[in-house]
Amino acid sequence: MKNIYKPFKVEIVKIEEHSSDVKLFRLQKEKGHFSVNDQGIVFNPGQFVLVSNFGYGEAPFGIASSPFEARYVDILVRRAGCLTKALHQLKKGDQLFLRGPYGNGFPIDFMSGKDVIMVTGGCGIPPMAALTEYIIEKKWKFGRVYLIYGARTPADLLMKDNLEKWDKDIKVILTVDQPDKNWKGHVGMVSKIVKEIKVDPLDAVAAMCGPGPMMDALEYILRPLGVSDRRIFVNMERKMQCGVGKCQHCTVGDKFVCQDGPVFNFDEIDKAWD
Repeated sequence: MKNIYKPFKVEIVKIEEHSSDVKLFRLQKEKGHFSVNDQGIVFNPGQFVLVSNFGYGEAPFGIASSPFEARYVDILVRRAGCLTKALHQLKKGDQLFLRGPYGNGFPIDFMSGKDVIMVTGGCGIPPMAALTEYIIEKKWKFGRVYLIYGARTPADLLMKDNLEKWDKDIKVILTVDQPDKNWKGHVGMVSKIVKEIKVDPLDAVAAMCGPGPMMDALEYILRPLGVSDRRIFVNMERKMQCGVGKCQHCTVGDKFVCQDGPVFNFDEIDKAWD
């Protein structure tokens, strides 16, 4: 019987600098490809992997690559603590250990056939990236699709090349708090974005991932559009630490994000956002 908790060796085959403190790492298995699940994909968008660097520890990361890609997985790492600082020192060809994927992803079967609004901010883009890749690959199964992505400055927007590519198939709407002289997108409050979104409120769903203030998206985007709380799915991966339900860092009410999530229906975590 396969042990899903046993780590396996991966090699860093690509490193990209996406901002002053965020790098993308492309991880490839030492032997063979990643296994596909019963849905024919490597992972469900919204799931996470546990990455370990010997001597520095292990941490969970959302997967940012396409769930149809079996050759590698991409993770985005923000330099913050001991492990992430050590990861930022690594080079192409270095090796790590990986476990997973784990957790509950977005309900892609329920979302099929509907208009989709994805809302994210800052470093919350990985699960939205995976979901976007899934939707574009299966675009005949979905209605109108929007990705709303906000950051502090234009330099803090991650996966810029992907954003430009995705905009050919879905509507990508960007907003920043502090624009530079070359910025042509939205600035500040997300309420202005509502005018650009056209969905059927009775047949639309929303997916969210980001910091606590992203709750503004509920008040200023989703509720004005008429999307009910039961059709809003929130990825809470930012709260995870150990990834195995031991440290209690990721408790949300009576739930553990790493074991019961990281994707929840909004009704499950309402009033326990932070």
